[in-house]
Order: sequence, then structure tokens, then C-alpha cells
Amino acid sequence: MDRYKTLIIFIFYSSFSFGQNHFELKSGSNQYDAAITVADCDGEKCSGNGTVELRDKKTSRVVQTLNSDDLYFYLNKDQQPSVNVIQLYNEQSPLIFNDFNFDGSEDIAVRNGNESSYGGPSYDVYVYNSTKKQFVISDELTSLAFENLGMFQTDSKRKRIITFSKSGCCWHITTEYRIIPKKGLDKVFELEEDAMGGGDFVKVTRREKIKNKWIIKTKKYPIKEYYKE
Repeated sequence: MDRYKTLIIFIFYSSFSFGQNHFELKSGSNQYDAAITVADCDGEKCSGNGTVELRDKKTSRVVQTLNSDDLYFYLNKDQQPSVNVIQLYNEQSPLIFNDFNFDGSEDIAVRNGNESSYGGPSYDVYVYNSTKKQFVISDELTSLAFENLGMFQTDSKRKRIITFSKSGCCWHITTEYRIIPKKGLDKVFELEEDAMGGGDFVKVTRREKIKNKWIIKTKKYPIKEYYKE
């Protein structure tokens, strides 16, 4: 009877293990290799419960394991996921390595479903905590990656985080934030493009915070001129 139970347990765990899909990512980070395990893969798409195991490149030691309720991503022609790709309205990788808070340490964003605007990619964003020596979730940055059009972008030279949002075809807004150490995000710039009024013009409003005061400039442009390629 004991041998029978052991056999059942072995079959159960073997089936569970074989049901997972495993990928190794050696590029994308200067410090870590990543092992991705995800529940379901069908053709070019993977999704479902997933884990990301981060290993030190020098020692191969596992430094942390991160979880996602829906590690959703597409596979390339070699049946592998991409890494560090952020394309508006297009490919966005399951893992994004970057210094999101500009403190000199590498951070990571992990894909978690399609919960951003218009059913776009959403991410859990982790920043490296040098005191705890591990990645910790950033609620502010995660909110940005859920409430806008997919993953935000960064400008390391200006130390800005950039988000994009829209309403239908004819209203778009680009927003920039700076990070104040130990305080959080500070919105410092907006570019609003509004062509919802119909006609041949788009109203462009630039808002910029300079010395804690918002400077606002609005101008109308012919649509064909403004959006010409």
C-alpha cells in the first residue's frame, strides 16, 4: 500500500513538472540570469501562473524568486521569449531589466497579465533594496505599469519616467515623472494632444513644472501638418 501511494505521488508531481514550460534567459541583465517557468504555452503564446528565478551570473546562486499570476508573453521564431523589449502597441517582453529609480542598481519588471489600458501589458515593478539585498515591489511604479499603455519608458540621461495614455483615436497624453529620493514620484511634464473636437486641427497643450510652478502653453496645429511623417 505504501508503495502504491508513493507511485501515485510520484506520478502526480511528475505530471505537474512536465506540465510546466521552462525558459532560460542569459541576456538582458549584467548581473543576473533568469529562469522562467510558466503554466501554459500554446503555439507562440505563453500565459498563466509563472515564476522567475534570478541567479547571480558569477556564482549561479539563486538570489530571489519572483511570482506572477499571469506571466503572459509571446515566443519568437526560435520559440524563446524576448527580454527588455518595450514597444508601444507592440511587443513587450516578460522581463524588463533597468534602473527604474535611477539609484545605480538594476531593477526588474515582471509581466503580470494584460490589465493596462485597452487590454495592454501590465507589470509588477520591483526595485532593488540595498539594505535588504533583494528586490521589493514598488507600488507607485507598478501602478504606472497598470494604469497606462503598457510598460513605462525611462530616460536615464534626464532621469525621467515616461508614460503614455489615450482615449480613442484622437486624444493622447505623454507624462513624465522624476523620482524624489525617499519621497516618490513627482509629475513634471505633460504633453496633451487633443483632436477630439473634429475639424482639421489638433490642440496641443504643454504643461511643465518649473521651480514648483506649472507653465502651460497651448497651440493649435493643422492635423495634416502636425502628424505628417
